[in-house]
Amino acid sequence: MNKVVIITGATGATGKTAARAFAARGDSLVLISRSQEHLDVLARDLALPPERILTQAVDLTDASALRSAAEAASVKFGGIHILLHLVGGWTGGKTLVDTAPDDFNAMLDQHVHTTFNLFQAFVPHLVEEGWGRVLTVSAPVASKPAAKRGAYGTAKAAQEALFLTLAEELKGTGVTSNVIVVNAIDVMRVGAGATPEEITAAMLRLCSDEAEKTNGTRLPLYKKQKSRY
Repeated sequence: MNKVVIITGATGATGKTAARAFAARGDSLVLISRSQEHLDVLARDLALPPERILTQAVDLTDASALRSAAEAASVKFGGIHILLHLVGGWTGGKTLVDTAPDDFNAMLDQHVHTTFNLFQAFVPHLVEEGWGRVLTVSAPVASKPAAKRGAYGTAKAAQEALFLTLAEELKGTGVTSNVIVVNAIDVMRVGAGATPEEITAAMLRLCSDEAEKTNGTRLPLYKKQKSRY
């Protein structure tokens, strides 16, 4: 059975790549971003029939708007199966002492509050279907803090905690929750991290029936540095 896939951050590099890949395997798409204009461009590029696509310009920090978006998606497609939370964003380069409170709160909004709102709006629909996949992309700094990346690292650590907590709470429901970890998203193909295509390949695998036992994992898509000792 083809799936209904929610993609947040759909107009970003990874979101676009994921949209093309999931569309190519026959899934229906719910594309979410802040900009309806950018969503319209992506929808035209995908050229899917109207019955297989829904675009929604939504502020993910608005819990009420997200619940309405989830309901609209469920009504249009009859169910929801996959939630890919691909909203990115980074603020850093300053020590914790020098970090502006607004920058710190912006990171919490972008990575933590959006995740909490998405779970409350969409996860019940996945559980109702008895089959589901929930995924995001994170960074090593979430588990290994680094200097001058405190705001970002704190937010990503909290986001990972939400995904891994969800994994525990969903055991036995047929829905899994996992985190893909990359050093960076290599949009320019310069070898600095994982490309959107590599990340999407991992998502496709985790969203398969064969990955039903993969739950609560942090899948690394980067080479770990060898110890000098």
